Amino acid sequence: MKLRHDPSWLEAQYNNRARVADHAAVLSRWAQASALVRAQSLAHLDLRYGPGEGETLDVFPTAAPRAPVLVFIHGGYWRSLDKSDHAFVAPSFTADGAMVVVPNYALCPAVSIEHIVLQTARALAWVWHHAAEFGGDPARIALAGHSAGGHLATMLLSCRWKEIDDALPLQPVSGALSISGLYDLEPLRHTPFLQADLKLTPTSVARLSPAFFPRPKGARLHAAVGLDESDEFRRQNLLIRDVWGPTAVPVCETLPASNHFTVLHSLVDPAGRLHELALRLLGLR
Repeated sequence: MKLRHDPSWLEAQYNNRARVADHAAVLSRWAQASALVRAQSLAHLDLRYGPGEGETLDVFPTAAPRAPVLVFIHGGYWRSLDKSDHAFVAPSFTADGAMVVVPNYALCPAVSIEHIVLQTARALAWVWHHAAEFGGDPARIALAGHSAGGHLATMLLSCRWKEIDDALPLQPVSGALSISGLYDLEPLRHTPFLQADLKLTPTSVARLSPAFFPRPKGARLHAAVGLDESDEFRRQNLLIRDVWGPTAVPVCETLPASNHFTVLHSLVDPAGRLHELALRLLGLR
C-alpha cells in the first residue's frame, strides 16, 4: 500500500500529459476538428441547462425522427477542457441516426467535484425534458464519457433521480460507456499535481468513488481503457467490473495500440470498437 501512496509513483501513473509526448498535438487536432463541426453543422450551441457557471450544452441533431440520444461528457481531470473541444465526437453518431448532446460544467478548483456531479445530473434532466424539441427520444438516452467524464457518466448511473427532478423516471438512461474512467478517487487524493485543484478528502472520496457504491439498477456500464495507459488506469478499469459484477458491467475491455488520448478515437471511428459499444447502448446495433 505504501507504493500506491508514493507521490512520485502516483505522478507517473496519473499524469497522462506527462506520459504521452504528443498529447498537445492530439488535443489541438480535437479542437480544430471540433471548430469545424461547430461551424458547419446544424448545431444548437450554448443552450443553458441552468443559471450557474458552465451550465451550457451543445445539441447536434440528426435527420432520423425520434432519435436515440448520446450525451458525451468530456474529461480533463474535472479542471480543464471544454465542451467546445469535443464537438468532433458528434458527426459519426448523427450519421448513424443518433442525436448528440455535449454538456459543459464548471471546473475545479472554482467548484468541487461534488458540484460538477450535480451539474451533470441537471444537464441530463434538461436533456430528458427537452430532447423531443430537437428530434430526440427521451426514452432512449445513453451516456459516454472520457477520463473524468467517464467517472461522471458512471456516477450518473447511481443517481437518485427523483431527488434531482421528481418528473424523471427512476432510471432515465439505458447505460453508459466509460472510456479510461476513474472509479476509486483515493489515489488521486495523494497525487501531487492534482491535490491543490481537486481538494479531495476521505469523506469526498467515499461520496465520489463509484467503486464504493452498490451496483446500479436498470442500466449497464461498458468500461474500456487503452492498452498503452498506465497500470493504474488499467487497474481502475478492472476494478469497476470486479466490484459491480458482469451483470452491471457486461463489457470490460482493453483496446490495443491506444493511449489515454488516442483511445477516444475508437469512439468517433464508425468502424471503432467503442463506436460499436455506444451504438449498442443507443439501441442502434
